[in-house]
Amino acid sequence: MKKKVLKVLVWSIGVLFIVSYFYWFLPIWGMPFNSQRHGNPPLTPAWALECWLWEDDVNNSEIVDELLAGYKAHDIPVRTIVLDSPWSLRYNDFEVDTLLYKKPDKWFKNLENEGYRVVLWMTSMVDSYSKDTRIKHDSVWYQDAMKKGYLAKSKSANTWWKGKGGFIDYSNPEAMRWWRSMQQNIFDLGIDGWKLDGTATLFWSDVLGIPFFYKNTADGLMSARTYMNHYYRDEYEHGLTQNPEFITLSRSIDRGYHPEGFAPIDASPVNWVGDQEHKWVTDEMLAEENDKVDIALDGIQGFESAIENILESAELGYNIVGSDVAGFSGKTIPPRLYIRWAQFSTFCGLFLNGGHGERRLWKRSQEELEIIRKFSWLHTELVPYMYHYVVTAHDGGRRLQSPLKKGKYHYMFGDDFLIAPIYKDTKNRVVSLPEGQWRYFFDDKELMDGGSTFTKEFPIDEFPVFVKEGAIIPLAVKRDYTGFGNRASDGFLTVLIYPNTSNSFIYYDTLTREQTIISYQKNRKELKINISGNKVGHILKIYSETVPQKIILDQQELNQKQWNYDHILNKISVVSNLKYSKGNYTIKY
Repeated sequence: MKKKVLKVLVWSIGVLFIVSYFYWFLPIWGMPFNSQRHGNPPLTPAWALECWLWEDDVNNSEIVDELLAGYKAHDIPVRTIVLDSPWSLRYNDFEVDTLLYKKPDKWFKNLENEGYRVVLWMTSMVDSYSKDTRIKHDSVWYQDAMKKGYLAKSKSANTWWKGKGGFIDYSNPEAMRWWRSMQQNIFDLGIDGWKLDGTATLFWSDVLGIPFFYKNTADGLMSARTYMNHYYRDEYEHGLTQNPEFITLSRSIDRGYHPEGFAPIDASPVNWVGDQEHKWVTDEMLAEENDKVDIALDGIQGFESAIENILESAELGYNIVGSDVAGFSGKTIPPRLYIRWAQFSTFCGLFLNGGHGERRLWKRSQEELEIIRKFSWLHTELVPYMYHYVVTAHDGGRRLQSPLKKGKYHYMFGDDFLIAPIYKDTKNRVVSLPEGQWRYFFDDKELMDGGSTFTKEFPIDEFPVFVKEGAIIPLAVKRDYTGFGNRASDGFLTVLIYPNTSNSFIYYDTLTREQTIISYQKNRKELKINISGNKVGHILKIYSETVPQKIILDQQELNQKQWNYDHILNKISVVSNLKYSKGNYTIKY
């Protein structure tokens, strides 16, 4: 009897496993075949590493113009503007609604002339009903596309959060010709990317009231996971045919929906981690801390969950990842949350300042404006450093962010920065330094030994960032907010050096990818620095507790106008244009 029961139990478990696998794990998550669908991250263009801006309370050209004018007037850097939904007559008809965005040909061209990049929201849906657009009901458009085979086959329209419709069939060449011909209206405006929202994960059929995560396409039965791969990969690849610096903004990890990652990594030039509220902590996390895990919660995301999702994305191999600074939605944005989220985003590949809530910093507190401006510029200055890891990740090497096992939410930003994000509304943070020697980035005079754990108070205008002794950090400095230079630094590559015994760093030109190798060797008597490869005008900022006796460049001693020593900051500064010969420096102590 016991053997019979055991046999039935084993068979039941086996059947349940098989059903679960083919119902969920294979069509939704693609497991265990995900390593086969991921390649190396693409070469994200340098412009996408600069600061992004958007807002989602009012969507029209007047608001965009006001935002950009205000940020410019208050000297807050913005490179990319996102136009979220709605901007079209119907979702994904790729016809600009001229009541929202007047004279689009002229307006988009003006943005381009002023140096802005433009990314537009889209999905893979062709709707019979669109929630927020000027044309809300158009069953003829939907039915015509379905009859012509342009959509994945379906007896009824699929419901999604902004309407009802069908999924464009990426496996049908005729459907693609139709789809791309509509998109060409927007490509002709000179856009730089798509924000690909997550409708592809809803790719399912209704079978007796039960979702079945497959649909019939021109290629036959297609799973949701396969459709997601088409959506993210095909839209990115086609965009590159229109613009060699085209990007897509897509989800990487968003809660537990797709632990394998939404977009394929090789089709992920830029990622974000979905929608969070203007909150410090996710409700589930708060419940766990209070031992109330049995209470049913709504799963609303906060700042802490954004950090978790970004680090999980990095663990999977995504490279340029971020979140909506201060969260996507909610009633109001708490000032300290806005500041801390912006500081964290400074040390992510994507700085995405946007969502609901007041984003006109000049209408918020002076403290918020000044601190967020400072860290926005710091993120912009770090572009040469970040771009190095765009190239190395593309070549199969180091990613930009590497989570650490020791220290809650600790991660390496490149090889040279330890980040320990403040994730609660407090100034205190427990920090665990990895092995080696470290300096606190915002007051770098003290050298600290690694392997230690301590609690430190971080004022609101600083953040737990530690730089490794020996580091070489290339910066693009254009302002004086961060203390690394000023407007006169524009046009030069500023290089921070914290000399140890020896090190080297490859700086890649962000347009040509030509290499400049920055290296040094140090002993008690002298520091030798070499700038080889592609010549760049540069400003060296070298930490030194000793005033140099003299500095020699290519066998010529520099005069006091060519270098100086800051006794307060313990920094040697050397300025050199492109006229140097071999780039061999010797600093004598």
